[in-house]
Amino acid sequence: MPSCDTRSDDPALFFEAVLRCCDDAIITKTLDGIVTSWNPAAQRLFGYAAHEMLGQPLLRLFPPERQNEESFILEKIVQGEWVDHFETVRLHKSGRRLHVSVTISPIRDAEGRVVGASKIARDISERVELWHRSQLFQAIVESTDDAVISKTTQGIVTSWNAAAEQLFGYRADEMIGQPMLRLLPPDRQTEETEILRRIAAGQRIAHFQTQRCHRDGHRLAVSVTISPVRDHLGRVSGASTIMRDISHQKRLEEQLRLTASVFTHANEGVVITDPQGRMVDVNQAFERITGYTREEALGRTAQFLRSGRDGPDVMTQLMAELQAHGRCQGEVWSRRKTGEAYAGLLTVSRVDDAAGQPQNYVALFADVTSMRVQQEKLEHLAHFDALTGLPNRLLLSDRLRQSMAHSHRHHQVLAVLYLDLDGFKAINDSHGHDVGDALLVAVAAQMKMALRETDTLARMGGDEFVVVLGPLPGAEACQPLVERLLQACALPLKVGGLLLQVSASIGITLFPQDDSDVDQLLRHADQAMYQAKQLGKNRYHLFDPVHDARMRSRAGVLAALRLGLDQQQFELYYQPKVHMRSGAVVGVEALLRWHHPSSGLLHPPAFLPQVSGQDLEDALGDWVLRAALRQLGEWSRQGLVLGMSVNVGARQLLQGGFTAHLRACLADFPEVDPDRLELEVLESSALEDIHQASRVMRECRDIGVHFAVDDFGTGYSSLTYLKRLPAETLKIDQSFVRDMLADEEDLAIVQGVISLAKAFNRQVVAEGVERIEQGVRLLEMGCELAQGYAIAAPMPARAFGEWLAHRQPCAAWVSAGPPAEC
Repeated sequence: MPSCDTRSDDPALFFEAVLRCCDDAIITKTLDGIVTSWNPAAQRLFGYAAHEMLGQPLLRLFPPERQNEESFILEKIVQGEWVDHFETVRLHKSGRRLHVSVTISPIRDAEGRVVGASKIARDISERVELWHRSQLFQAIVESTDDAVISKTTQGIVTSWNAAAEQLFGYRADEMIGQPMLRLLPPDRQTEETEILRRIAAGQRIAHFQTQRCHRDGHRLAVSVTISPVRDHLGRVSGASTIMRDISHQKRLEEQLRLTASVFTHANEGVVITDPQGRMVDVNQAFERITGYTREEALGRTAQFLRSGRDGPDVMTQLMAELQAHGRCQGEVWSRRKTGEAYAGLLTVSRVDDAAGQPQNYVALFADVTSMRVQQEKLEHLAHFDALTGLPNRLLLSDRLRQSMAHSHRHHQVLAVLYLDLDGFKAINDSHGHDVGDALLVAVAAQMKMALRETDTLARMGGDEFVVVLGPLPGAEACQPLVERLLQACALPLKVGGLLLQVSASIGITLFPQDDSDVDQLLRHADQAMYQAKQLGKNRYHLFDPVHDARMRSRAGVLAALRLGLDQQQFELYYQPKVHMRSGAVVGVEALLRWHHPSSGLLHPPAFLPQVSGQDLEDALGDWVLRAALRQLGEWSRQGLVLGMSVNVGARQLLQGGFTAHLRACLADFPEVDPDRLELEVLESSALEDIHQASRVMRECRDIGVHFAVDDFGTGYSSLTYLKRLPAETLKIDQSFVRDMLADEEDLAIVQGVISLAKAFNRQVVAEGVERIEQGVRLLEMGCELAQGYAIAAPMPARAFGEWLAHRQPCAAWVSAGPPAEC
């Protein structure tokens, strides 16, 4: 160290001693930047001896990017200004960069002119480095996902990073200065005492799993690491706490424990395979169901379990579904180790890795053999006659419905035969029920031999049978089959040692000439069968719809209709209207039915033409309207909110006072919202007097009632008329819908009506949807509302609630794509 004795009366010597003793580098230079003095501290700071720097430009200490600072400093000095505590970077002789704080003042001559500059430089590299490290540490603390908290030895929070705010919900200003105990649940308060004790002892606590409280009170699972913080003397002055939220990890662990427990103890067999289908694990239920141990199964594919009872299409379909959707389900027959086959309900799911590639397959299967056997027995009992083994009424109805649909599609004839055995009752009464039952079985076998494979023979009960003959190319093809059936029934039969003989009376109706539903066809065939009995038995009689209709005179029909109104023989049936894409039931159409005392259930075409233009037409229309409102009110009280469509005839709509009458009807049923009533007007009816129809419809709409144009496309369908009629809905006539998949002209009409509805901002409803494929095509064309037998047949109100509770939306319609652009 240089001598620092500053005792001198000579100012020059005093100044020289100060330069020598000062810890700061003191340098003087000319206005040209040439060094004129260089003290020892400058040598220590920059590494240059005085003789290396005197007479040299001071710029040699400046890094290249700082060279312009000299001109800035010189400009200030020349103006007589100081540069105070200017922080910058200079170079050591070794090339090392130094952070320095510089104060520069002007040097003046005796006349006060600035002739140079004095520069005092102090090394602040350590301070700058500490600041940078502090900033880096702070950035790390603020950017980490972990909560970083510091506290005193008394547990008072002194710092609180952003992740802590995110984790616990408290802001920094709410926690700094507060005790850490604030975060501890009541049952964990003692933890803090133990933590502070260990920290005071200088111990580090690593990855301590515990619970802490969020601001809203819910608990968090956290992993805590706490380190003591020491002061410059090495004494513990506080603690640094790092907390990580492990709530999700804990939930996953719990799920894994639960999954492992389910895997081990499940009643269903569980198999886990690799992507190639080789088994990597099985559970205890697998061993119990199959008889194979885990060791026998691992490494093998499921091929050794196959029974061979399933056709190749079953597994092909399941694998295709698995590849397409990542999951498949089905029933397959497998084989136990003993060789016994068993039915299994199988579900296979694909488990993908992070890249979306198959990692494992998980198969669950349950042994449903006993359930399958029992189900088959129940199904057989539900659909087959216990005595003869023939289809019963339930199965007959299903097969007849299918045959009717097939006949419609292929334009073929279907014959329904109702058969009653002549003379059976006498034999049954004379020889007993056992002989009678044996005779029924024998006659049924004879009839079955006389029929074709495509025909259906069913027992209705007692000695009554029904035969469905189809498909037939024409009505004439029915006759030889019926005669062969009569011959088979008339053959003498040996039963219990007795030679017995009966004959048959057969009633026949032909579809679609008799265009009725299943029940009506059977009723017509039954009526024809009684005609055959009256004509002498052992013969058949053909039901003639045309002749049947002609037999009823108009006067007789009108009288019967009036009597029917008086005796409450009329009933409304309701056909649901659904939104095919969502499956929602959006309303019903009320359809009139007549429970005729002798003719059975009659549809409107059988009697409404007879009342056309008569006062009775008004009376029927009023009955229908009031019955519909009454049912709407009843459903409303039951909490069932549905819209209802009611057909209104031209005479009823166009007569004076219709709006006032409608308002009065609604007033009689105050629980009915007019918005739920829709009146359907035939296109042809509305066009009889377009001006009057439009006026009445607008008056009714002011009440809140809606309108639909029924059977749209069968009339003039003028765009002008469509624009003028205030109807919100167009209903496509079922005649176009029925054949639209086979008839291009019908399809074009359907598409045209849908396009018109869209252009005029009208809703469109397709009537007569009888096949799933029709609904899919309608959805593709943009029609989403439909009614028809594919959804449900018209039904009485008492059956509607049960249908609604058990109905299933059509999967093909719900999953159909968006409509194609026209």
